[in-house]
Amino acid sequence: MDQDTFFALVVDQQQDASFARAVCVRSMADLPPGEVLIRVHYSSLNYKDALSATGNRGVTKNYPHTPGIDAAGTVVDSSDPRWRPGDEVICTGYDLGMNTDGGFGQYIRVPGRWVVRKPAALSLRESMELGTAGFTAALCVAALAGNGVGPTKGPILVTGATGGVGTIALMLLHQLGYQAVAVTGKPASYPWLQSLGASAILGREEILIDKDKGLLPVRWAGVIDTVGGLMLATAIKGVDYDGVVTSCGNAASADLPLNVYPFILRGVHLVGIYSANCPMARRLATWDKLAGDWKPDHLARISRVVFLNQLEEEIMAMIAGKSKGRCVVDLEATA
Repeated sequence: MDQDTFFALVVDQQQDASFARAVCVRSMADLPPGEVLIRVHYSSLNYKDALSATGNRGVTKNYPHTPGIDAAGTVVDSSDPRWRPGDEVICTGYDLGMNTDGGFGQYIRVPGRWVVRKPAALSLRESMELGTAGFTAALCVAALAGNGVGPTKGPILVTGATGGVGTIALMLLHQLGYQAVAVTGKPASYPWLQSLGASAILGREEILIDKDKGLLPVRWAGVIDTVGGLMLATAIKGVDYDGVVTSCGNAASADLPLNVYPFILRGVHLVGIYSANCPMARRLATWDKLAGDWKPDHLARISRVVFLNQLEEEIMAMIAGKSKGRCVVDLEATA
């Protein structure tokens, strides 16, 4: 390839209305306008990417499209004076990978205000082992601590514990001295979750058994919920007085079948977590934490590395609820 072309995963709609994915050669001229051109070294696969890659128009409105809400790499060119060629940077969230071509291409072009300087204590690969999932998990833990739920308050329930946010949340909670209780529908993953710091593991059915009751006995000081729906609603009903629940996902459902009793009788705080448009000051502070005292031990234990032409299997596994941990995408080569 010449210097004006690159490889990218391209998703397009077929004549039968299905969506297909293929690694294609793209031109720099195809990239959207923006102040900063970045050579992407690593990306990662998130649930939002899997939705975009399978034609979910709630995420991506126009196709053909290159997903990838995460990217880490080096600046190639910039009209924004804050960035110089050779700078190692991270770009996550905003519109990247949604309606702006994203990190599943070897180059991205984005507004300068989307770009974060990579902390020196993180490698480019480590920044994507964390990615949006790790960033979101850190925002969830910060919401617990910032609203008075520290390690001495009691156990923290983590739903969807084998997913990207869930696994990193478990690691962070354990590292910071919390008692973390994992929820999963994958019994084979119990030993793995214990190795990440889960003090106890519950099956989904153990949480949902009393889902129809208006209020449940106190069990949790807080909850980090990644799935939504009945799981979130039932978990809220068992939270202690003045406890905190963070909500950052809707893989199970976007509905919340719940009454007001947990809020007016126990003062439970429900905190929504949306990392894509996180204010820059908080974004920078969170990345600094993840590169410092909050940097999870053994990130490689929860991560696997794939190339662009191996993403199809990973995307389908994520849509089917069969993925585990973090999938890092190496953009240095296609195979």
